[in-house]
Amino acid sequence: MNYSQAVQYLFDSAPLFQNIGAAAYKEGLDNTLALDAYFSHPHRNYRTIHVGGTNGKGSVSHTLAAILQAQGYRVGLYTSPHLVDFRERIRVNGKMISKKRVIEFVEETLSNFPLKGENKKSPFKGDLEGLSFSFFELATALAFQYFAEQKVDFAVIEVGLGGRLDCTNIIRPELSVITNISFDHVQFLGDTLPKIASEKAGIIKPGIPVCIGENVSPEVKAVFADKAHEVGAPITFAEDEGEVLRCTMNNCSISYETRHFGSLSGVLAGLCQEKNTATILTSVLLLRKRGITISDEAVKRGMAEVTTMTGLMGRWQILSREPLTICDTAHNKGGLSYIFRHLAALPHRRLHLVFGMVGDKDVDGVLTLLQSLIPSPYSIYFTQASVQRAMPAEEVCRRASSHGLSGTAFGDVVSAYAAAKKNASADDIIYIGGSTFVVADMLKSIL
Repeated sequence: MNYSQAVQYLFDSAPLFQNIGAAAYKEGLDNTLALDAYFSHPHRNYRTIHVGGTNGKGSVSHTLAAILQAQGYRVGLYTSPHLVDFRERIRVNGKMISKKRVIEFVEETLSNFPLKGENKKSPFKGDLEGLSFSFFELATALAFQYFAEQKVDFAVIEVGLGGRLDCTNIIRPELSVITNISFDHVQFLGDTLPKIASEKAGIIKPGIPVCIGENVSPEVKAVFADKAHEVGAPITFAEDEGEVLRCTMNNCSISYETRHFGSLSGVLAGLCQEKNTATILTSVLLLRKRGITISDEAVKRGMAEVTTMTGLMGRWQILSREPLTICDTAHNKGGLSYIFRHLAALPHRRLHLVFGMVGDKDVDGVLTLLQSLIPSPYSIYFTQASVQRAMPAEEVCRRASSHGLSGTAFGDVVSAYAAAKKNASADDIIYIGGSTFVVADMLKSIL
């Protein structure tokens, strides 16, 4: 079995949520706990940081990992979804898990497990007998095992979906971080912000400090405060700390003046990164209170070098300078509101948007937002990603017209981008996004 076959086996046997959505979702921790016990609780061999939230958790997770790496720690990083290669999900000091290790996991371990949707009986007795496992449960088990094998000092663990019932929620971290709350995955997490916050608050653990990034509303703040009080977890709201004093933004970096870390330069741009940075720096201060050594120099380097140190892609990523071409994985109203406002603020002659969405998002809400924030003149190239969840480009285009937006439909991301590039002049901007999977298809075509 080669690597492609091993990964295809995983994808075919236990479909990815990122590809098919609700049909791949599996609620509850029973299977994860059984797997964890079978593998002798590997996550107990290293310290962890747990990062949840609706938007920003990828940027926060990668940056915290980079800061810890810059301090000299050996750091595991578990994130989702991947953009180009499954191995992006599992890294140690920025290096992806080896293809050989993934193959071994499939051949020596997964071949013995009944995967979701299969009708074979587990050969294991005891706690695993009769269980079947989802893709994310297995990927998490592999990550936790791998980090133990690699003898990491820390692992930064990003929540997959929600928090309370997410299969990463078996760890006892040094710090819990919840970046923000917005409407996303409402079919699983609830149709109001307090309901969603209640699910995200499920990662708050007894006695473990928690950092809340953005104060969305008094009602949401109260959900987190009540949960922290209930379990006896010290809670800090990053926005109340005022760590970021000023920020100066351009199209490819941000400079910060801070209370405790002096002047910082962040390679991650985009309006949302000011709030993410406040969350990151407040988290560092809380980790220091836990006795964890993190120097100011490590913070400076981690902020400035996060993409090269961790391999992060797709966050306000500059693909070309002439014309300025940017892709970003923001995919809901909360995240895209920052993107649209930032695009409108950048100097340009005309804006070209290569834009697509998945069908289980609030498509009409996003299109309403786009219509209200996008500056004229513009051209939109509606497209669809190569996943089952993608809304057909023609359907996005039809819905957009009812919101006063005009554009042309393209059946794939590469052809939509080719049309945008052909029509753009050197002083225009091309933006590629609306869905993580639109960005993934774009990156696959150029990497």
